[in-house]
Amino acid sequence: MICDTLRLSGYEPFEAADGFLALKWLRENSVDLMISDINMPNMDGYELLERLRAIGDHTPALMLTARGERADVTRGLRLGADDYVTKPFGLEELMLRIAAILRRTMGSGDATAEDIICGPLVLNEDRHTVTLNGNPVDLSPTEFKLLYELMIKQGKVVTKATLLDVVWGMAFAANATVVDTYISYLRRKLHIDGFEGIKTVRGIGFQIAAD
Repeated sequence: MICDTLRLSGYEPFEAADGFLALKWLRENSVDLMISDINMPNMDGYELLERLRAIGDHTPALMLTARGERADVTRGLRLGADDYVTKPFGLEELMLRIAAILRRTMGSGDATAEDIICGPLVLNEDRHTVTLNGNPVDLSPTEFKLLYELMIKQGKVVTKATLLDVVWGMAFAANATVVDTYISYLRRKLHIDGFEGIKTVRGIGFQIAAD
């Protein structure tokens, strides 16, 4: 049903019967987005995502599951999922979430090659690279987009609502915890060697600054 809806929406889906077959196919082919169930035979969605990330595959991932507990959502996001949809869901909502992920991970095609610099941190949108003190930093597509939005407005406070809208394509305050989760991921990767540039402005949002 999902594949039929994707085709009607202009996408070209490939379907795998389980996580093992999906992993095997993805090792030899590239896609713009992976939509994965959690409960699958042979290999569940968590293991599939973990194995892909372990080999350096950062294909954007949308997880589908009947398990809506916070711990399950957090686990999926920590492994590198870009969004998490709990069953039952409407196909229209699913298509909107797919479109939002593709918009933020594929870009609009009008990026420049200029570096954005914040202290020891350097981001280049064209090359999709981030370095800290000259050392490359490996970020997921969502982490990169979040950092980009903070860096192009460095020194300014960016609200959670703005980040939800621009990075995740969402406008629902109930989803605000995903912003905090990804900010923690960025800090874990970037707050090293004395750099602690990502600040929390309590009750409002976040900012990044060189000092």
